[in-house]
Amino acid sequence: MANMKIHKERIMVFGANGLLGQKLVVALLERYEVTGVGRKEKSAIDFHGYQYRRCDIVDRVQTRSLIREIKPEVIVNAAAYTDVDGCEDHKEDCWNINVKGVENIIQAAKSIEAWFIHISTDYLFDGKNGVLYAEDAKPNPLSYYGRSKFAGENAVIAAGVEHTIVRTMILYGTGKDLRLNFATWLVDKLAKGESVKIVDDQFGHPTLVDDLAKAIRRIADLKKTGVFHICGSEYISRYDFAIKLAQIFGYDVGLIERGKTSELKQKAVRPMHSRFDLSKIARELGIELCGVEEGLKILKQQLETSKTRSARS
Repeated sequence: MANMKIHKERIMVFGANGLLGQKLVVALLERYEVTGVGRKEKSAIDFHGYQYRRCDIVDRVQTRSLIREIKPEVIVNAAAYTDVDGCEDHKEDCWNINVKGVENIIQAAKSIEAWFIHISTDYLFDGKNGVLYAEDAKPNPLSYYGRSKFAGENAVIAAGVEHTIVRTMILYGTGKDLRLNFATWLVDKLAKGESVKIVDDQFGHPTLVDDLAKAIRRIADLKKTGVFHICGSEYISRYDFAIKLAQIFGYDVGLIERGKTSELKQKAVRPMHSRFDLSKIARELGIELCGVEEGLKILKQQLETSKTRSARS
């Protein structure tokens, strides 16, 4: 009897060169036929059976043409303009990527009846008074970035396409050719013995990106639609996160100084208390993402492995 080829569902991952995008490709490849999409000519990562295509989501014709060529059953959008302060200075670029780009993908998704999974943010909320935000909480974004992501969500809902919206926050982790995130920036500074001032009045759920990618893979496997709040299980201040990182990595905690958000003179207003109700993911996905200590231990191991590989090559 001839071997029958098992059909794997096709998934397109937009923003495939980013921190989350890279981890999504790894998490999805095992079970799906994955096409990664990014603005760079070449993929940051290379795996057997992984296909990469260049596309700028701001270009409607290019985006539509690529989606119609690949004909994926599922599209994951992890592409976004995420420089929160940069969004205040470059409003047009921010809107083009976070709203118009999303509209371009979903219009094409609708034309081939693909399911659309969209990554969003806690910056939709004002984070006042330590409110616990469930998926149906009313958004009140404080920054232009937050407003653009809210408009992107509304575009997804208005399109009438089958969809899932995943809101997350404070992503950290490692990958190839990436700009520093909060955790890797801290590692870089503390490893050099440089002192840092970290605010103790901004609270949230730091999220190990590997965990988030696996949770999104679970959504794809279970075909779950709707809105999901997915983030690390621990609610903590930026300062306390920094102290835990120093302790786990063996750096001098004396290098970390307490600060207040008002001292930073940041252009964009941040939600000070981003606290997500995680009961829905426990109930519907059967998962809980790791806490800070476990996540940082995984990060440390990954960075050490990466260093060893670089030394060998």
